[in-house]
Amino acid sequence: MVVYAKGQLDEYKQWLTTLGLTHVEISDGTIDIPRERKLELIAEFARDFTVLSEVGSKDSSVEYTTEQWTQWLNEELEAGAWKVITEAREGGTAGIFDSGGGMRTELISDIASTVGPANIIFEAPSKAAQAWFIKQFGPSVNLGNIPPDEVIPLETLRLGLRGDTLKEVLLGGEHVHAS
Repeated sequence: MVVYAKGQLDEYKQWLTTLGLTHVEISDGTIDIPRERKLELIAEFARDFTVLSEVGSKDSSVEYTTEQWTQWLNEELEAGAWKVITEAREGGTAGIFDSGGGMRTELISDIASTVGPANIIFEAPSKAAQAWFIKQFGPSVNLGNIPPDEVIPLETLRLGLRGDTLKEVLLGGEHVHAS
């Protein structure tokens, strides 16, 4: 949050209100915000806005443990976040992805089972990641960091209109038998 680093939180709140905005993201993926202060900011902003907070570093060399992820996600929900976002970056090379772009599927599954997928917005910048999340958590899974030109293809995945998710979404995981 640049406004935190510049000490302009009050001006920021006023600007959001003037624009009529109702949602705000609080993230410390780039700017270092002490943990307790971040939770205070979430609670403070949640009084006037719908807060989405984000957990995870944009630095691909930083990897948190499952326990850290689940603790922080739960703390931010308890502080007043409506949803928590799991960092992945636009290229899928940080946070819930490893630096080579591979999904940390065991971590993601552990996070989802502990925090609840309905409380999380998973950043999923690639078609492969989007299909995986839909297969794992169903077509209504909360996904973010979707490139604008991928919105319609994502919807076709959610509806089961693509081979990647047809069996899971339209056929309930059943195999098709030729007649």
